[in-house]
Amino acid sequence: MTDATTIKETNQTVKGQKISAAEICQIAVFAAIISVVSQISIPMPAGVPMTLQTLIIPIAGIVLGRKKGTIATLIYLIMGAVGLPVFAGFAGGLGKILGLTGGFLISFPVLSYTAGLGDNLGHKFSGLGKKYIYYIILVASLVIGATINYIFGTIWFVVSSGSTFMAALSACVIPFIPTAIIKIALIAIIAPMLKKRLSKLLN
Repeated sequence: MTDATTIKETNQTVKGQKISAAEICQIAVFAAIISVVSQISIPMPAGVPMTLQTLIIPIAGIVLGRKKGTIATLIYLIMGAVGLPVFAGFAGGLGKILGLTGGFLISFPVLSYTAGLGDNLGHKFSGLGKKYIYYIILVASLVIGATINYIFGTIWFVVSSGSTFMAALSACVIPFIPTAIIKIALIAIIAPMLKKRLSKLLN
């Protein structure tokens, strides 16, 4: 058996598995990137910080794809849950997940998955000369993901703090709407380009 044949068979075996060594590396790198970017945050009076987590996590879903992006996000959450200081403000531990902002944290995988799904569906439904359909679907998926994140975060905040729903909206949603719109626009512009660059590097 020649070396070329051995390599070919090895590649086929790897492709037949759920995930390859190269994909594991990509996931690990993005989990690390999410951890670093999460430290860029602005404390807010109500206890819910303004962070770049909701920027980088959807990007992970688009660049890596919905499956790998979601896994990277889950690994990030697991690292934080076991006590590593990867959450905003170098925080970590189960107490952070069970705290006021826990709803936002546990719904982060949804952000990654919906972004990756939107990217995938956008490519499927955008034909030649209809690239705008891709961006419509992608932006819609980002809005859906952000909405789910806000819903989880707000309900969790109400339960954890005992505040009213309107007070929770004032603390968790209303101050973040302008930046959420900016983030969605940036993700829609940046993430597809990063995905294309990564694809060229790997090929």
